[in-house]
Amino acid sequence: MNFKGKKIGILGLGGENVAMVKFLASYGGEITICDRAEGEEAISSYTKQLSGVNYQLRLGPAYLDNLKDFDIVFRTPGLPYLNEKIQEAKESGVEISSQTKLFFDLCPSPIIGVTGTKGKGTTTSLIGEILNKSVNAQGSSTFINRVYVAGNIGRAPIEFVQELTKDDVVVLELSSFQLQDLHKSPHIGVVLDIKSDHLDVHKDHDEYVLAKTAIVKYQTKNDFAVVNADYSVSTDFALKTPAEVFWFSRKRSVDQGIFVENENLLLRIEGKNHLIANKKEITLRGDHNLENIAAASIAAYLSGVGIDTIRSVVKKFKGLEHRLEFVAQIGGVKYYNDSFSTTPDTAIAAINAFSEPVILIAGGSEKNADYSELGEEISKNVKTVILIGQTGPRIKKEIKNTSLKIIDDLSNLREVMQAVKKEAKKGDIVLLSPASASFDWFVNYKDRGLQFKKLVLKETS
Repeated sequence: MNFKGKKIGILGLGGENVAMVKFLASYGGEITICDRAEGEEAISSYTKQLSGVNYQLRLGPAYLDNLKDFDIVFRTPGLPYLNEKIQEAKESGVEISSQTKLFFDLCPSPIIGVTGTKGKGTTTSLIGEILNKSVNAQGSSTFINRVYVAGNIGRAPIEFVQELTKDDVVVLELSSFQLQDLHKSPHIGVVLDIKSDHLDVHKDHDEYVLAKTAIVKYQTKNDFAVVNADYSVSTDFALKTPAEVFWFSRKRSVDQGIFVENENLLLRIEGKNHLIANKKEITLRGDHNLENIAAASIAAYLSGVGIDTIRSVVKKFKGLEHRLEFVAQIGGVKYYNDSFSTTPDTAIAAINAFSEPVILIAGGSEKNADYSELGEEISKNVKTVILIGQTGPRIKKEIKNTSLKIIDDLSNLREVMQAVKKEAKKGDIVLLSPASASFDWFVNYKDRGLQFKKLVLKETS
């Protein structure tokens, strides 16, 4: 907290770093905001939120030059820690930090951290809902004062760090960008399935996986690691922690943790099984979501939540907006918004969530993903595919089923929905699961999902 008189560079101005500027300035830091924007007008939506705060601006393509001018640099999560100019500044003695790193240093509360390639938001939110339900609930073995959910969802954690006490619990969704330069790990580290992602930022798959290891690497023997037992990459994380490991699986039983058997989600503790829910009792659709539910359940149990409370929340949980979200049923056709799907693996999981015929809308902007497995899945399990955006042609090349109907000559979402109306029959599923980023036709994945829902719901009005 010794920031008075320190020259501080904030790299990248977004919603999260607005909170950082306010926080650091309140402790006397001399703030310079460095952003690639060509002029202040481009970031005015953020600078308007900094009225009354003293700061300077360094804008334009050379915004990362002369970082050696600063005592401390805080990078935004999307700016690679291994960026050449950031590393040059580090070698010259500049302290390189981030909001997440600062939060871990200041937070007095136990932290539950969740990482993985898919399911982080769903798992984080479900843990938060279970913990909130447990506050003062009968059967809880520990007293929880307040629950805070943050990271890539909810508030920026630095906004509430000064409110926290040792009796609160913080649940954080943590990306590879946020984890990469951490030197502390959460009290409970949850490791979901990890596939390749963000190869537009990370050098390769190995660097991406290595960045995530901080979720467990700095734990102690008094901490807990909750690890997916079904995938080799995630199971390796169990070897990187001194913490006690609890497993979750939907493919096999585990000695300590939670697993699926005969469509029952079972928590096994000290050799005794406790039924959490039958698959048919769970509202959240998709077998992949059983992994998220399992991970959330064991994390909540390790936080002291009673099994009855876990059961009640798990059965009612509907998931998050833009994550395999049911939108409407029109003329016997069900529409699902999975706009948060920005990787091939999440799209594959979404397709596999349905036994009905699927009309898939996929494609978007580039993340340099490999679409070969998605092409195979589409070839086997999709009725019609509508391909859009920059990655549409790449996905098309991987589809080997020559009899599959492919529509790929559309220029906006309205045309897509017109094509859907012509193709969809009673009993079909219309699934927006792009397997790509959104920055060609849309502002972001939320904009993509909201536009899709608006066009669907327009048919019901």
